[in-house]
Amino acid sequence: MRSPSKVNGDRRFTYLRRTLVQSVQAVCIVAAGIAVLAPPPYSRAAAMAAVLAASTTFAFGLLYARRAIEELTDQRSAMNEAHETRRQIQELFAMTDMLQAAEDHDDAGAILMATAQRLLPGFSGALYVFNNSRDRLDLAKCWNATEGFRPAEALLPGNCWALKRGKQHINDPADHSLCCMHAIGTAATAEVPMMARGQVFGLLVLGCEGEEAARRLTQIRRVARALADSMSLALSNIALREKLRTQSLRDPLTGLYNRRYMEDALERYVSLAERTGSATSVLMIDLDNFKKLNDEHGHAKGDVVLRDVAAQLGAALRPSDVIARYGGEELMVILPNCGLEDAAHKAETLRLRIESLSEFHGCAISASLGVATVPETSTSPADVVPMADAALYAAKAAGKNRVCCSERRGEREARPEAPRLAAAG
Repeated sequence: MRSPSKVNGDRRFTYLRRTLVQSVQAVCIVAAGIAVLAPPPYSRAAAMAAVLAASTTFAFGLLYARRAIEELTDQRSAMNEAHETRRQIQELFAMTDMLQAAEDHDDAGAILMATAQRLLPGFSGALYVFNNSRDRLDLAKCWNATEGFRPAEALLPGNCWALKRGKQHINDPADHSLCCMHAIGTAATAEVPMMARGQVFGLLVLGCEGEEAARRLTQIRRVARALADSMSLALSNIALREKLRTQSLRDPLTGLYNRRYMEDALERYVSLAERTGSATSVLMIDLDNFKKLNDEHGHAKGDVVLRDVAAQLGAALRPSDVIARYGGEELMVILPNCGLEDAAHKAETLRLRIESLSEFHGCAISASLGVATVPETSTSPADVVPMADAALYAAKAAGKNRVCCSERRGEREARPEAPRLAAAG
């Protein structure tokens, strides 16, 4: 866009040009009249003056035409620039609107890729996002990859100048400029950190090749910054939703699932087991003498013990198993596709792992466990938990630090007067 001083200068030039042209045209007309009406000595001079005035008018006409073409070119360039800016703004607004519906990093990356390919068709790109521990950035999306632009699968924050400075950084290997340690390939790249609320959520990398690659990357700084700003807000919202979802499903102390999630998972696993004809077992775990441990060593010690017990359970069980904090020092485990006998062996393994924590913490740590299974001991989620809980209390009554299993349904029906529980382990 032209500056106001340039516009005012063009107006003054146009006014002066028109005045001079009109004056020369008047002189030309007067000289032509004198050449026709005056005697011969004066007519020749008048004719020469007319020719000179006509030549001057022609020269001014050429100058006028040239300047008019320049003005028309400037106006067309300004219109094209305004049109391109308006198109970019519309694309960015559409991107922001689409990002509101993004549920995860894959959705956000797909929207970014589509927008970047429309706004910057001649550039390659990549999106990096932080992992859960925030010690590494993983490649979430890559587009228009070339031989010279090969983004790494992961990068460390300490190896990136853009992340360390919190500002956009251009890597140009051809110019021997300061490049990030993770930069690979021959393409020049512009790296833009994605920041929101003072926290970095990811990194946008745009690349291109050629002799003027760095200059082209400099020209798209504003567009790259706008893309990064829109994405940073989306990544921030995704992280916030994930945090809220985790808090609604996880126990903040142990990191295990809470009781609400456990109940939903149990319904789902039992329904699936009924369709496939498999078994689903439930373990109820209660730490022995936990109140005494808190009274003698403090609640902080009790919290540490609970976290270590949760870690022992997670290390010993399958990824498909569900571990939840049922309440207080009572834990619950759902074992899909696991019969009563296998569940009892697994419960004994867990009991031993929990007991092994005693030496590490310097105090007595043990647990009592109750086992129940659908369909071997129970018929539905409504009775499998109470039966596992009853088996747990039987283990407590039998002396603690042991495993008790509910009786199988056939044995109870054959001997209704017999006890409902049997010890194991």
